[in-house]
Amino acid sequence: MPSKGDAEWRGDLRNGKGDFHAGDTIDGQFSFKSRFEDGPGANPEQLIAAAHASCFSMALSNGLAEAGTPVDSVHTDAEVTLKIVDDAPTITKIALKTVGKVPGLDEDGFKAAAEDAKKNCPVSKALAGVSDITLEASLA
Repeated sequence: MPSKGDAEWRGDLRNGKGDFHAGDTIDGQFSFKSRFEDGPGANPEQLIAAAHASCFSMALSNGLAEAGTPVDSVHTDAEVTLKIVDDAPTITKIALKTVGKVPGLDEDGFKAAAEDAKKNCPVSKALAGVSDITLEASLA
């Protein structure tokens, strides 16, 4: 099943504004200020962070369940860093921080499963061009 999103930009880069839609229920606005100056609204990097955190959490939960240690919960924060590199906006880093509630699993087992999810979730694979993807994993 393909996933769909759309966006429309109106105006020039610095003064224009845009709207986006993802699926049936996610809508937002974006602008130069929301992307490069911490202004109000959303930006593409926030959507990437949410997508990566969601995919990673699902992959980690699935991997643990398939290994015989089903989870109570997995919470993941993702932080995407956008910097200017060679005069072009570039995603330079993604930092994942995940905390799991997994009865019967030790810290080392959780960290190993988290590393596997980081390598194998579909969004991680799609973002493989980002050279610095870090992971901090711990049990609650």
